[in-house]
Amino acid sequence: MKKFWYIFILTILIIPFPVDAEETDSKVTLIKNAVSGVLMEQSSGQIIFEKDKDKQVAVASMTKMVAQTIILEKIEQGEIKWTDIVEVSKNAAGMGGSQIYLTPGEKMSVKDLFKGISMASANDAVVAMAEYISGSEANFVKLMNQKVKELGLKNTQFKNSTGLDEEGHYSSAYDMAIIAQNLLKHEEILKFSSVYEDYLRENTENKFWLVNTNKLVRFYEGADGLKTGHTDAAKYCLAATAKKNNMRLIAIVLGEEESKVRNSETMELLDYGFNTKKVTILKKKNDVIEEIKFDKGNKNKIVIKPKYDVGVLEDIQDRSNSYSYDVKINKLTLPLKKGDTVGTISVSRKNKKVTTVDLVTNTNVESLTYLELYIETVKNGILGIIN
Repeated sequence: MKKFWYIFILTILIIPFPVDAEETDSKVTLIKNAVSGVLMEQSSGQIIFEKDKDKQVAVASMTKMVAQTIILEKIEQGEIKWTDIVEVSKNAAGMGGSQIYLTPGEKMSVKDLFKGISMASANDAVVAMAEYISGSEANFVKLMNQKVKELGLKNTQFKNSTGLDEEGHYSSAYDMAIIAQNLLKHEEILKFSSVYEDYLRENTENKFWLVNTNKLVRFYEGADGLKTGHTDAAKYCLAATAKKNNMRLIAIVLGEEESKVRNSETMELLDYGFNTKKVTILKKKNDVIEEIKFDKGNKNKIVIKPKYDVGVLEDIQDRSNSYSYDVKINKLTLPLKKGDTVGTISVSRKNKKVTTVDLVTNTNVESLTYLELYIETVKNGILGIIN
């Protein structure tokens, strides 16, 4: 009998019981040398690991992620083009720190300046773009702080577009993760941030070799961005993103004493996420969620689809979960453009919301003119008589 109880107790001790993910993560020790950090799953925004995530600190050139977001928005809105030529001011050319050595009066395309920002973290390039878009860096910084407010961030304030040390210029690991998540919505960024080496001023005597300051894009599987930073106040910082299978992670590491430690601890965060979590895709972005009919549109109906794949974060050992969906469609008024946001789809597990994705239209729909409405009414009437 004693032998039975001994075996029973021993079995209890060695059998791995399922543990709540949040409880597990809170006890994990990672990035011990960093001042703060966050590991986030990109599609849901769910935090997998955190360390002093709301602490206000200097973030150096990671600041430029907001500048990059604004530039990409301006391009998508048609206000500027990749081929636009920017004339560099004396002010922009005079910026210190990381740079691509622009000269006053030099002319460079928006695409090449953006390449310089994304790969070389160039201060002169970001100020040149700030002046091109807003007339001055100060005006551009207002746009940056406005974007921060739109994202609902509470621990971020910018004084410049570069991230150079300045009193009152700060952010936090969590805010940086949200900024990175928002930047990644513009998929064009990865065409720049994933490249390890390239050139500027090709076919000239001043050919300039660019090497990505983010070494993870070369040495870590799946890494394709996003932004490094280093100043005396901020020390070494990194916003890294990597994708494996269906899951994209965002790792933020702030305040490291050495670049090598920053890189290794960032990879430590990513490894932890990929080894313990997975994303299950519940709805793909081309799946039809609803069809909406119109009586007074030039199309009879439109299809409503998710803007992105609808994925949920799960522990890697999970085999089955039950989810419920809540679809909300806004009151629609014509005209509508393809890609317009018209509602949301929310996913819940055990009555707790786990993710929400925007719903968008699949086509353009215009309002019929009075003449078109009259013709449509007559045609329907004739068809009704015939039938």
